[in-house]
Amino acid sequence: KGRLSKEEIDRMINDAERYKDEDEKQKERISARNNLEAYVFNVKQALDDAGNKLTESEKSRCREECDATLKWL
Repeated sequence: KGRLSKEEIDRMINDAERYKDEDEKQKERISARNNLEAYVFNVKQALDDAGNKLTESEKSRCREECDATLKWL
């Protein structure tokens, strides 16, 4: 009466374990993406704060790479 069979319970446990691994991998991907995005924004801020330490050409090249990285994400 409304009870799950041993096979159904085992299948549900196996599914949960499989999805747990997939969820963990997705969590790691999201974390890596967020870390890279934060790093790029920090680099852009450092470029703004660099003043005369870098030429405008150097700053422009770095900004282009930052923008390309964000677009890639």
